[in-house]
Amino acid sequence: MTLSGVSLGDVLTICGLFAVQCIFGLYMIFLNRLLAAGVPSLFIIVVACAASSFVVLPFAVALERKKWPKSWSPVLVIQLVLISLGGVSIYQVFMMLGVERTSPAIASAMPNLGPGFIFVIAASLRFERFEWKCRYTRAKILGTLVCLSGAMCVSFLKSPDPVTPPKSVPGDREALSNIKIDREWILGCLYLLSGVTVFACNTVLQAATLKRFPAPLSICVITAMMGSIFSAMIQVIMEGKLSSGTAENVPRIVGEIVLVGGGVIGLCTTFQVSSIGRKGPVLVSMFSPFQTVFSAFISFILFRQWIGTGCLVGIVLMFAGLYVVLWAKNREDKMSAELATPSDETESDVERPFLQ
Repeated sequence: MTLSGVSLGDVLTICGLFAVQCIFGLYMIFLNRLLAAGVPSLFIIVVACAASSFVVLPFAVALERKKWPKSWSPVLVIQLVLISLGGVSIYQVFMMLGVERTSPAIASAMPNLGPGFIFVIAASLRFERFEWKCRYTRAKILGTLVCLSGAMCVSFLKSPDPVTPPKSVPGDREALSNIKIDREWILGCLYLLSGVTVFACNTVLQAATLKRFPAPLSICVITAMMGSIFSAMIQVIMEGKLSSGTAENVPRIVGEIVLVGGGVIGLCTTFQVSSIGRKGPVLVSMFSPFQTVFSAFISFILFRQWIGTGCLVGIVLMFAGLYVVLWAKNREDKMSAELATPSDETESDVERPFLQ
């Protein structure tokens, strides 16, 4: 079924990916409130991932039981473990260590580099078509760069009080302190960059796992539960125990995490993973910077943080870059469909175009 030349399923996927990023933006506000109340981030991950696994499990059993493999190969098991350990636990730990040493502005900007990293990794592993002589490949690269530029503009220019590491003045005790701060700042940026790299590798790994195990609901159940276990182990190693921190009224907080983090975010993550299987990791990752856009508008509505001209320019660049990527992928897919033989179409998964 099509609507004005555009598949209805593709329209729903695009709208769904935008909605997911908006929900993730609201979830970040929810997380900030919990962190301000003294709840450790690792404890939130443990509870939210466990709840998410239980929420999605009935849907996985009802809809995907026939897709479960009869025998679990070692490669598939390793892939699921890496997705759980990297995408859920290690990524969160790196981001937590990074934000402690830098600033919220830097921490919100770094994840927007993800689409660029994912494009490079996916192209290297042939999950994304890359032919330099093809104008559509060059258009995808241009669109990705434009979208990243806009995302970085929004991230840095939406913050009213950007934090800058102090300049050192040689020859006094204060200079030694400033040098130490500079080192902490650099270390924090390296943590954030490492987290984004882990996230990019994890996204591409999800696409590879879906080829071997085409059951996104089941993958989310397995990886969320293992991620909860790994995060609990990391908190015990780092803090000596699994604790809810200094927060008061812990039962109410746990209930909120289960409802919001487990239910809503669990279903959003499942939709995102299934979209990766249908449309590829690069295209899905292109929507992630729009979480920053939504956060900027929420900050304006709730906290009256003014959205400046530079921020608005960044938003326009993000939408322009996304449209260029969608157009290029559509032309690529149409070209592949025209050149493919019937046997090729049955043996390979040809992505359907977004825009006709």
